[in-house]
Amino acid sequence: MAKSKWDSVKDKLVLVEAWARDGCTDDVIAQKLGISKDTFYKYKIAHTDFSDSLKRGKEIVDIEVENALLKRAKGFEYTETKIEESPKDGRKVTITKKFIPPDTTAQIFWLKNRKPEQWRDKQPEQQGVDGEEDDNLYNAITEAVKKL
Repeated sequence: MAKSKWDSVKDKLVLVEAWARDGCTDDVIAQKLGISKDTFYKYKIAHTDFSDSLKRGKEIVDIEVENALLKRAKGFEYTETKIEESPKDGRKVTITKKFIPPDTTAQIFWLKNRKPEQWRDKQPEQQGVDGEEDDNLYNAITEAVKKL
């Protein structure tokens, strides 16, 4: 049986958290640790400190991305500062307020994920009890065809 690499992984939990925070996927983190994906997932199950390090790192980035998506969906203002230097005029500072309008793609993405019952692309079809309305329609069409 192969010797476990857990001792070397255990010493790198701070790095694991940092890699997760930097956006590395589980596959990339496994490569950086020098372990297989299967071993990576076994360690996640067997060692709560390993799993917790991954969660802490990913949680921070997830929150930052959520905040950025929400900001983009709602639109925002920002101030742009330009510093121009010319031999004649010296230093000139220009401050400009800019507005980024709300982004409908970000809004749709947000709503589809936060309120899928109301915003999914395909709404569930409405029908009677046990498809009763479909049966009635089928029977009516069948009767009409028989009469013809």
